Amino acid sequence: MDREQAVARLETLVDRVERETMPVPVREVWAFGDVALGLDPVERLDVYLTKDVIMGGDTEAAADFAAEYGVKGVGTSVRAEWAEAHPDRVRVSDNGYAAPEKCLAAELVGDSGGRSSAGDHEPIHLEVCNASFEDNVRQRLKGALARDAYEEVLDPRGVCLWVDGTRDEEAFDRLREASLAMPTLPAALGMLGADEEVAREAADVLKRQRAEQEGASVRGDMV
Repeated sequence: MDREQAVARLETLVDRVERETMPVPVREVWAFGDVALGLDPVERLDVYLTKDVIMGGDTEAAADFAAEYGVKGVGTSVRAEWAEAHPDRVRVSDNGYAAPEKCLAAELVGDSGGRSSAGDHEPIHLEVCNASFEDNVRQRLKGALARDAYEEVLDPRGVCLWVDGTRDEEAFDRLREASLAMPTLPAALGMLGADEEVAREAADVLKRQRAEQEGASVRGDMV
């Protein structure tokens, strides 16, 4: 998609987070990667969602949903009201529990049967975590460096578009104008503590990983 289309897609996504009931509460929306760098076209649209946990839970709704659909965790992992309204968008993890990140993808991107007309072919990647983008960037880099697992690195070059109900219109304008000043990926990782050689290697791993991605994808983390 071209940059104008990518920014418009981000606006639509933020509109829905603002106005509609999501599977879980969403606290922040960030864009990172190609669109934040001002590239045109944007080969892949990378979006980071900071989610909140559901407090209290609804054990009765969880039991009812599990009895009818065989899915656990509704009312605790994801909102019961959302799942009851959209049972076709409920996605599960390997343990049979509703998976918040997969449910968000189904709702917002069209992953595996969601609402997007482009469906699974839409080149959007979602990162979903309970930690903020900046905190998770540091946590992921720390873990990746400790284990030489560079595929776990999260590209730190991002911009916050929406936080706690407030949209940053200036950020959207700067995305349209491609006016955000961003370093190279090795330089950005170096600023966070990676040495020069490791930063270059990690950047190469991420580049190869991105080249292999197709269609809609999602990753969920718990920090």
